[in-house]
Amino acid sequence: MYDVHVGLDPAFSVGTVDPRIYGSFVEHMGRCVYGGIFEPDHPTADEHGFRKDVAELVRELGVTNVRYPGGNFVSNYRWEDGVGPVQDRPKRLDLAWRSIEPNTVGVDEFAHWTRGLDLDPVMAVNLGTRGVRAAVDLLEYCNLPAGSTSLADRRAANGRREPHGIRTWCLGNEMDGPWQIGHKTADEYGRLAAETARAMRRTDPDIELVVCGSSNSGMPTFGSWERTVLEHTYDLVDHISLHAYYEPVAGDIDSFLTSSENMRGMISAVTATADHVAAVKRSRKRITVSFDEWNVWYQSRFPGEAGLAIRPGGPLIEDVYDVTDAVVVGDLLMALLDNADRVAIANQAQLVNVIAPIRTEPGNSAWRQTIFHPFALTAKYARGTVLQTQVRGPLLATGQHGDVPATRVSAVHDPATGGLTLLATNRDRHRPAALNVSLRAFAGEGHRLVEHLTLGDSDPGATNSADRPDRVTPRPVDGTTVRDGQLEATLPPTSWHLIRLHPAQS
Repeated sequence: MYDVHVGLDPAFSVGTVDPRIYGSFVEHMGRCVYGGIFEPDHPTADEHGFRKDVAELVRELGVTNVRYPGGNFVSNYRWEDGVGPVQDRPKRLDLAWRSIEPNTVGVDEFAHWTRGLDLDPVMAVNLGTRGVRAAVDLLEYCNLPAGSTSLADRRAANGRREPHGIRTWCLGNEMDGPWQIGHKTADEYGRLAAETARAMRRTDPDIELVVCGSSNSGMPTFGSWERTVLEHTYDLVDHISLHAYYEPVAGDIDSFLTSSENMRGMISAVTATADHVAAVKRSRKRITVSFDEWNVWYQSRFPGEAGLAIRPGGPLIEDVYDVTDAVVVGDLLMALLDNADRVAIANQAQLVNVIAPIRTEPGNSAWRQTIFHPFALTAKYARGTVLQTQVRGPLLATGQHGDVPATRVSAVHDPATGGLTLLATNRDRHRPAALNVSLRAFAGEGHRLVEHLTLGDSDPGATNSADRPDRVTPRPVDGTTVRDGQLEATLPPTSWHLIRLHPAQS
């Protein structure tokens, strides 16, 4: 066992948690839409064809916003194909995933579904095969009042008289990637994004815009892409996107368990680049990050888009997640929280079936994957002000990230109630950690323990399934104490933890 000592002081904070970091992502890919959120023949389907059992799990997950319709899908998408009478909608070949898109679900259905769940829709526009005009038309269709333009009237004629009021818009998707339909250089994309942003703001000045950053930190243009794109768009956009997916490489589990070190480095590098552009422009504006695709994804198991046969949809990259994956996801969430001053939006990709926390069987059950649990607990309880944490403990040697902390600890304080939520990950596969957290800097009568929950298992490869949906679930931890301004807890190897404390008199 090794010791970890943590110092906290409510006077030293990082920033306030933006609830939008608890976002998700729905793409027309695999069974995310058809057979995921939407299955008209399912016993729980509502009058619009959406599965109520999936909707209940989405509520439990605590998602605040959902990005749509892609992803790579958006770069060949004609939004007009997905509106109007369903029987009149054309079937199209989706070039991203080489599937036949029936267009049964489109912008109106998606907006209706999100609003019914009190979620904010985040819409991406096609800057791959289309451009300014199509983006402005979609914005006009979604946000302008009926009676103002023919496109707004078209929405009303399609049964949606009230505007969808979509506030956040992504200017394309992964335009740095040669796999993207309509891939562009940084200068080509930066100019198009600026032209599109300018026109969209003329249409609706109240929207927020996300410009494409790098698809991952391994791209050869990482850093230079952000600089060039922001030189074109800095005064016109609010956020720059980042994407990252993680998996064990060549059996290196230690590096996988510490994947958040890469995410932290990406955020630091991109915000530094954005601040450099601001300095050159003499701008006081500060661009924030939209980490609008992140997750564990076993890409080594995926043959790639070119290896897919043209087909009418069906299962695609339905990864099954184990305990180790859940610990990594919890650790990635902590990295987002620890950068609350610069990360405004984040979207775990994706929501259902496709590398997702929720899985379904056609006509049958829906269940929680292991990665569901750290997201749901963090989204529910990590609200308020993120505090700086001073952590003293041993380092873990990794092949990809060098020597990094064996234990990560994040803290979120609610100034209104005095409540404190601690998140902790023991990333050591072999040794438990003795966690010691000093609470003496907090005013009042001290804190009492409300609960200590953990995700961990003697079998780090344990998974959930339709037959055993609760094989891996959060469980209470015994032996955690709070006395004399000190919290003491034991963190087993390869485990993620949520510890809730309230003021002693509450």
